[in-house]
Amino acid sequence: MDVVLSDNQLQALLADDVPYGDLTSQALPLSPAPAWMHFYARVAMTVCGTEEVARLCELHGLSPALHAPSGQVAPPGTLLLAVQGTPVTLLKLWKASQILLEWAAGLASATAEIVAAAGGVPVACTRKQTPGSKAMSVKAVRAGGGIVHRLGLSESLLLFAEHRQFLAEAPEVTLARLARQHPEQRRSVEVHDLDDARTWIAAGAEMLQLDKFSPSEVAQCLALCQELGRRPLIAAAGGVNAGNAKAYAAAGADLLVTSAPYWAKPRDVQVRFTPATEASL
Repeated sequence: MDVVLSDNQLQALLADDVPYGDLTSQALPLSPAPAWMHFYARVAMTVCGTEEVARLCELHGLSPALHAPSGQVAPPGTLLLAVQGTPVTLLKLWKASQILLEWAAGLASATAEIVAAAGGVPVACTRKQTPGSKAMSVKAVRAGGGIVHRLGLSESLLLFAEHRQFLAEAPEVTLARLARQHPEQRRSVEVHDLDDARTWIAAGAEMLQLDKFSPSEVAQCLALCQELGRRPLIAAAGGVNAGNAKAYAAAGADLLVTSAPYWAKPRDVQVRFTPATEASL
């Protein structure tokens, strides 16, 4: 996968960790002889972020070897990336690189778990990323086999109750307006109960986002579509996770919308240092 952080963003990550140099390394008589730094998966994971760590190493004059690209499923003990350099340089890059890999792998792995549970139903992650982390969050979602629900407010239509409370027109009029003004975007509406769903199915919504519906309520909504003779796409949203994704898919949802991967626990990455004479790529 492509590197999604700019060189300036990568340097800023390192500067946040080492703003004025590595005080410990500067205080010690470290050997100037080349050494290796190897990153390994300590636990099973879906890898993400190795391209960014490799680029960060390159920005500091090193030539890393990327062994596991983002999206690869890595059993425990898998070598992810190796890089040679002086101990001073490697120790400076160490923690910022490890933390990025662990956090991104946690998000990618959590996405992959929901994707597996969904059994082929697309899993779309929301825009509820930690502020400032959008680029890597989107990459991790994709590395885990998910898709992006909305990158932001600028590229898609999603009519919320919060919008509708300020409208004084019939649902059919609103949907016709959206179709006329934005013919390339799907007219999507979030609904909160079956009565709300009935209104917007009848009005001609192209997709319904069912907020916090149970799997049984998703099935009832699909029955309602059949009754009304209209079949919008049905997206189950709100509380979807690896534990219930299978049930939502079985209920007939066309799409699962989730924020769960963003709260995932990081996956442990082990870093080992060895003298250059004792290890190779």
